[in-house]
Amino acid sequence: MPRTELNDLAAFLAVARERSFTRAAAGLGVSQSALSQTLRGLEARLGLRLLTRTTRSVAPTEAGERLLRAVGPAFEQIEAGLAGLGDLREKPAGTIRITTGEHAAETILWPKLAAFLPDYPDIQVEIAIDRALTDIVAERYDAGVRLGEQVEKDMVAVRIGPDLRFAVVGAPAYLARRAPPLTPQELTAHSCINLRLSTHGGLYAWEFEKDGRELRVRVEGQLIVSNTFQQMSAALAGFGLAYVPEDIARQHLAAGRLVRLLQDWSPPWPGYHLYYPSRRQSSPAFALLVEALRHRR
Repeated sequence: MPRTELNDLAAFLAVARERSFTRAAAGLGVSQSALSQTLRGLEARLGLRLLTRTTRSVAPTEAGERLLRAVGPAFEQIEAGLAGLGDLREKPAGTIRITTGEHAAETILWPKLAAFLPDYPDIQVEIAIDRALTDIVAERYDAGVRLGEQVEKDMVAVRIGPDLRFAVVGAPAYLARRAPPLTPQELTAHSCINLRLSTHGGLYAWEFEKDGRELRVRVEGQLIVSNTFQQMSAALAGFGLAYVPEDIARQHLAAGRLVRLLQDWSPPWPGYHLYYPSRRQSSPAFALLVEALRHRR
């Protein structure tokens, strides 16, 4: 059915319910003359008189009553559905899917979600752990979380965490058997716990920087793992050196279970950012979540 006919039916229903062109025109936000012309056009197309008009009142004819009974309930359902959408604006709801790595999930997302979610029981958040640089549009995620330097330029990026440092660490038992490395290049003589990158299937080359000089060192060792928490466990067990986010090693360093090495080669990196397509229309639920995750210095 053409949109104009739907509009004409809505105009008829307003007049038939109000029994007044004046009140119906005010409710629809149109002039009485325009409303009257619309109704005459509808009657002409149907070949039937729908309304009986007098100087004091307006009433549906038999044909008008039949049309009112036929289409009235359908328009009421449409109005109810639109009103229901309005409720969503007042009561944020819906599912938000986020892809992220395990470290960001554990140290950034979960602590903030634990404070946010109890206040919004109708918002559901799905977290998918994946070290790959996922195409969030193709995979139908609402957002992703990655380090700032990994976010594509065509995405909106919102910082959700502080700057991040990495640390080379080893257990005292391991270092009792091997002289500690004094430069990144000396790591090649050590047993190191490698990290497999799911993005390309290769092993992560440890990244260092000092006085503007950048180095990438490909290390070797008995163990290859798939996440930083496994690296930490292996380092604590004395299987070799690990390169892990400083924050998850801090308590072990303070307790003497691990020793930090090459600290002057580990500058801060841009912290974690939530990113999403710039063309994305934000729902109330998503906008609230972004604000809850936003990093405040």
